[in-house]
Amino acid sequence: MNVHFKDEDLERLATDRTFAGGRSPAVVNGFRKVVGFIKAATDERDFYGMRSLRFEKLSGARKHQRSMRINDQYRLIIELATEGDTKAAYVVGIEDYH
Repeated sequence: MNVHFKDEDLERLATDRTFAGGRSPAVVNGFRKVVGFIKAATDERDFYGMRSLRFEKLSGARKHQRSMRINDQYRLIIELATEGDTKAAYVVGIEDYH
């Protein structure tokens, strides 16, 4: 699956091993791990098979978005799209659910 980032800091967080963006090492490592899962996925059905991600569709004004668990406190927010024959995920942000 193709991965795009809606924020330059998120893209840098995924690609630059020396950048933490003011986040804890646990959140940064979890973020990179989840982005790796997204890149390896064929489509969103792969995420449902990985129970630890707790992949879920959001509701209300955010019903076009999905969330994935980074750790007990933080979730990765993504938007899914189709680019021709391939699927794509747009990483929107990291949110504190507590």
